[in-house]
Amino acid sequence: VQLQAFGGGLVQAGGSLRLSCAASGRTASTYAMGWFRQDPGKEREIVAAISWSGVPTYYADSVKGRFTISRDNAKNTVYLQMNSLKPEDTAVYYCAAASRSWAVALNEYDYWGQGTLVTVSS
Repeated sequence: VQLQAFGGGLVQAGGSLRLSCAASGRTASTYAMGWFRQDPGKEREIVAAISWSGVPTYYADSVKGRFTISRDNAKNTVYLQMNSLKPEDTAVYYCAAASRSWAVALNEYDYWGQGTLVTVSS
């Protein structure tokens, strides 16, 4: 499975961005998908996850109520809608796929995209 993430950029605090992750491979629609982020000098952390079917979903406490993860299996694409962005959301965002129906832990993910930078200015 190959993953390619899109949609990062510079946005002011309070603004919105939508990240997209296109997955290749016939079985990609059966994989759990997740979004992670990483600041320089910090560990990579999970932001949100979604099962192969779209339910359940998981959100880190820091983004609950602001971010929404979704997927379109017909397009092999997963999205992360980010609203009410804060400067502390600034990071490189990575999409990932796990060869199982549900995954939350970083070490459960098998495939990683190249990352897309999100910068939120105050």
